[in-house]
Amino acid sequence: MTKRLTLLPGIALILMLFLIPVGIVFQQGLFDPVFTTEHFVRFATRGAYMRVFWSTLQISTVVALICLLIGYPIAYFIVRQPTARRPFLMFLVLVPMWMSILARTYSWMVVLGKEGIINQSLIWLGLIDEPIKMLFTTGAVYVAMVQIMLPILIVTCFSSMTEIDQSLLRAARIMGASPRKAFREVFLPLSAEGAITGTLIVFILSMGFFIVPALLGGRRDAMLANVISGQVSQTNWGFAAAISIVLLGATLLVLVLVRGASAKLVHHQEEAH
Repeated sequence: MTKRLTLLPGIALILMLFLIPVGIVFQQGLFDPVFTTEHFVRFATRGAYMRVFWSTLQISTVVALICLLIGYPIAYFIVRQPTARRPFLMFLVLVPMWMSILARTYSWMVVLGKEGIINQSLIWLGLIDEPIKMLFTTGAVYVAMVQIMLPILIVTCFSSMTEIDQSLLRAARIMGASPRKAFREVFLPLSAEGAITGTLIVFILSMGFFIVPALLGGRRDAMLANVISGQVSQTNWGFAAAISIVLLGATLLVLVLVRGASAKLVHHQEEAH
């Protein structure tokens, strides 16, 4: 009985912060005022909305994969350092997360602008004659989103890597495995779960990005969150709720598919060993 009572605060928070708000969104998207699928049909049959939907999936996927490619080696480097040095390195990783996303986005506007430090440096070095357009492009969106999301993946990977028994790597080396083979056969499979989890977290958070594509992207770089914001500003609550449901459903579907694939991969690896 006591254990059940300790769960009540957590259940109450889930109800207030997740289930009730999601229920309200579903109610607004499906009842206007009676049950209707009009908003979903409108979303699916208009090419502009579907293009933004696929663009959101593409941008989120690319950002998650880039963060994985950059963040995993950084986390591995930190975990291989002496224990006394790790806190300082993790501090450097976490510092950007304590700064406002809006402030960082505006900073990228200054850096990537025609009068920014990159263009001015390239002109000064004689590599270009005229400023390169870097703002309001897909590349600018990728750069800013990766910079914002990268610490999250590094922290997630680092947490899983610190739980790996280092004696397993030493045992592999004693058995004759080279450093690369020991990493590939022992360390990589054991840290894969943390890497997949971090990648999924980055993907999920990226799906809801609003500020970066609005300030740094072009017209073709809008994401679903920008469309939702536009519909809310026009008081189209039902359609905005329907798009939110689509966004939530797509995110959950990707989450289930990736988790299922990773579970099968782990199962095959266990059978192989």
